[in-house]
Amino acid sequence: MTMTYPTDFPEPTLIPVNGVELEVFEAGRENAGNPIVLCHGWPEHAFSWRRQMPALAAAGYHVVVPNQRGYGNSSCPTEVTDYDIEHLSGDLVALLDHYGYEDATFVGHDWGAMVVWGLTLLHPHRVNRVINLSLPYQERGERPWIESMAEILGGDFYFVHFNRQPGVADAALEANTSRFLRNLYRKNVPLEAPEPGMLMINLANAETPRGEPLLSDSELAVFTSAFETSGFTGSINWYRNLDRNWHLLADANPIIRQPTLMIYGDRDPVQKADKLSEFVPNVEIVNLDCGHWIQQERPEETNQAIVQWLTDTASASPALPRPR
Repeated sequence: MTMTYPTDFPEPTLIPVNGVELEVFEAGRENAGNPIVLCHGWPEHAFSWRRQMPALAAAGYHVVVPNQRGYGNSSCPTEVTDYDIEHLSGDLVALLDHYGYEDATFVGHDWGAMVVWGLTLLHPHRVNRVINLSLPYQERGERPWIESMAEILGGDFYFVHFNRQPGVADAALEANTSRFLRNLYRKNVPLEAPEPGMLMINLANAETPRGEPLLSDSELAVFTSAFETSGFTGSINWYRNLDRNWHLLADANPIIRQPTLMIYGDRDPVQKADKLSEFVPNVEIVNLDCGHWIQQERPEETNQAIVQWLTDTASASPALPRPR
């Protein structure tokens, strides 16, 4: 099944990288030499950056937006370990190589932010600046992440459930793809005590969504058709590598020196990091009045914060690419 995209969204190119093919969308090709790479989260798609691509191209950047492995029309390998941080960051390094770029500014939201943090630890010379939304730097700690989450948050916490009950959530989400995404992509969701059970399966089964819709029907249709094409297992396999990633990052220097912009949503259930500046000393923090889907919920404010920060950091360091 081949997806169709809205007419104002770029046509994709399938690019072979690192043993897979990635579906890649571009804007601002005339700005070749000034790359910025946008990395989506879960369960998202390159389309989640649709409101940032024109603004960044207008600011003088070559905007490269992949559907990462497991998503859209990109490859979905069958081995769980093919979705670890070495593979995910290796895809982005190979994407830079494809375009002939030594380094780039990387932007990540949600799981995309986790990948950008990991990429910057494993391949620091390929990243000149970091912009992450929602998910702050995750301190490695003394015990693997899923092991710690299971003890603190229990077996129904969806990170743990994805790992300890493989296939169960995948099937539930695939049986109710349209309803799950409709119920997930909401804004102004009232704060309520969590229901018993596993959050994502509850969302897939809920008859009535909470809050207000984040997306138009035509926008939601893009995400729905993407996951009807790919299924959910490839993207959920990212979660199934968290403990493996903990081991893979053991020898990496944990301090990120690149200029970094961290954008939080004040109503995002993802927790802010108390010690962010200890691990990311050159960080600037912006808080927006929104929930988790920051760049889709507050596109203009997100664009303004990013472009202003890119301008400021380029002015402060002549070695960095600047908006044109």
